[in-house]
Order: sequence, then structure tokens, then C-alpha cells
Amino acid sequence: MNGYQITFFTRQDRRHAGKPVADWLVHLAAEMGLRGATLIPASEGVGHDRRLHSVHFFELTDQPLAVLMAVTDEEAERLFERLRSEGVHLFYVKTPAEFGSIGGAADPAA
Repeated sequence: MNGYQITFFTRQDRRHAGKPVADWLVHLAAEMGLRGATLIPASEGVGHDRRLHSVHFFELTDQPLAVLMAVTDEEAERLFERLRSEGVHLFYVKTPAEFGSIGGAADPAA
């Protein structure tokens, strides 16, 4: 299947609708019936403000996070329309991708 890999970049301390933005995005993917979303924590990153953001031993609020999704063209259009209607500000990378599954039946426990 052809579509896009969309990666959203944010930080642990950013919130939308009462939730951390990254968690909100993962739940939004489920609500919209997308194939899934993966939340990836990072130890360091440089933001659009050119500041270094990193995980500190006792403080995780500045932790960089990435949320990845594989979507079709139609799903991408629906997703971005929803994000616009929510008024959430996010930096993203949208890359053309081929995706699918391989092998036997999916293991729901995996």
C-alpha cells in the first residue's frame, strides 16, 4: 500500500485538550480508525527555537517526543483536517512511504 509516514515532533510538557500532545495524537489515531501510532521518547533534541531539549534525571517535562503514523493519502487528508479544526500547533515531516504487513496472521499480543 502507498501513502505517507507522518512524524510529529513535540515535547512532554506540551498539552492539548488536557493531555500531553503526544498522548493526544496516539488517542486521536485510534479514534479516527488509523492503523496505529507509535510514540517514541528521545533523550535529546534541538527544537524550532534552536534550544537543546533533553531528559533530566528528575525532570521529564522537556523530553523530546516523536509520534509516527503510516497513513494512506485519504487518511492523511482527514488527519490534517482534524488537526486544523482542533487548532493544535505541531511540527511534522510527511514522507511518501510504501507500507503493509508480511507473514502470518497478526498476533494481537505482539
